[in-house]
Amino acid sequence: MTIIVDSIWYHEKYHFTYFSRTTLDNPAAASDLLASILALSDFHPRLPAQRRLYEAAKEAIHKQQLTAGAKLPSSRDLAKNLAVARNTVIAAYEQLMAEGFVTGARGSGTYVAHLPQLGHGAASAPAVAQQVAPAVAPLSQRGARVGAAAAGPRFEIEPFAPGDADFSSFPIKLWQSLQNRVWREMHSELLDYSDNGGYLPLRQAITAYLRLSRSVKVNVEQVIITAGTQQSLNLCAHLLADVGETVWVEDPGYWAAQRVFQAADLAVHPVPIDKDGLAPRDSDLETRPRLMYVTPSHQYPTGAVMSLARRLQLLDIAARQQAWVLEDDYDSEFRYTGRPLASLQGLDNENRVVYIGTFSKVLYPGIKVGYMVLPPVLVEAFRSAQYDLHRPGQLMVQAALAEFISEGHFASHLRKIRQTYGARREALKRTLEKHLGSKTSITISSEESGLHLVVELPDHVDDVALSKLAAESGIRVNALSTYYLSPPVRRGLLVGYAYVTLEKISYYGKLLASIIESAER
Repeated sequence: MTIIVDSIWYHEKYHFTYFSRTTLDNPAAASDLLASILALSDFHPRLPAQRRLYEAAKEAIHKQQLTAGAKLPSSRDLAKNLAVARNTVIAAYEQLMAEGFVTGARGSGTYVAHLPQLGHGAASAPAVAQQVAPAVAPLSQRGARVGAAAAGPRFEIEPFAPGDADFSSFPIKLWQSLQNRVWREMHSELLDYSDNGGYLPLRQAITAYLRLSRSVKVNVEQVIITAGTQQSLNLCAHLLADVGETVWVEDPGYWAAQRVFQAADLAVHPVPIDKDGLAPRDSDLETRPRLMYVTPSHQYPTGAVMSLARRLQLLDIAARQQAWVLEDDYDSEFRYTGRPLASLQGLDNENRVVYIGTFSKVLYPGIKVGYMVLPPVLVEAFRSAQYDLHRPGQLMVQAALAEFISEGHFASHLRKIRQTYGARREALKRTLEKHLGSKTSITISSEESGLHLVVELPDHVDDVALSKLAAESGIRVNALSTYYLSPPVRRGLLVGYAYVTLEKISYYGKLLASIIESAER
């Protein structure tokens, strides 16, 4: 029987041992090999002795340094060589035998088992030529598409980062008090999964809120609590459309929604946006959409508000095509003049609209609580699928949120941040207009809602290069052209105002204006 030893280094301060790749023909060599592995200072130093020996033997077998059929030293001899108790060696051998790495019986010796080719390490015999396996892509085709764009930088909290809310204004002490109350009362059922669409008092609070503030036609049975908008969209993509079917998305539009649909292997079809919102063409109608994803109350990223005529047109198309409309009402709470616009769902008489909302914008991102209002025909299937696929929980958080809403804290917090964001928006707009107002080729959006402004630029300005230039000055703005799936027809910058104080808006606004001016020239 042979043992192959392959590149074992022993490194203490100024000493090392190197075993060249060779064959060793006796159990004593295996003992020396295991001793060398165990002598490495970084080889599982905190594990018990028997576990370290087990790991050393398993690693040597995996790397085929101990080849199939090789005889291992007796427990007595190995214990003596390693200066450990014999029971330590016996326990390690028993574990290796239980997992199939070695075979043998009392009195007949212990041998390395014949295992399937492990795919790495040395060949089973020196004379056998190494086979080079064909390269295998680490990701599926779907994974490669979804993982192609790095999303992390979009979430950096820097001045003017679009879409970011100032969660530092969240009443943390009050929230802690509500959570502590829920834990003190300790209803054991709140520690379980949720199999009925979420915590009932929270669904009741959401139902009352949506009826009053968003004109949503809803009863409590239609509300399902999710882990946020992404999970809501993921459920819709998998339950309402089959692989290869078409989903309409706004162009430009919300990149994270596009990722969800791509991950579900749907055909993502961009539909242009104009001042009245989604503007489907005859060629779009020929695609026969199964899903239509829209942000009608405040289109992301342009800020356009879908007109009543377009809303009725979209609902008519959905009814005729038997398509589902996914209405993402992501920041409807942030309207600074007049009442919030009524929902698209409130106009739907055919039950084709799934209404989607989230608390991440108004409370704090990490709360990860969102909700869907489903047409009645979909409720049972979505509840079942959510339970089977996601095992929803966090009922303690849902219980605290229900009390936060029912006791009036949500309404108070919403009024406060509306005033804060409204003031910041006005300050940013004044600053930009002061320094850019004379530039007739530059337009600053005038929508009285949302968490960002759009500074629209002339076609000759490279908004991507401009956003990188701003980043060098510590300002985070996004290029409008990067939100397009088709060739961009508008260029500009998304400038967020929620996560920057009034005191800093003047400074950073002036700095951004000077960067824009230099690029425009």
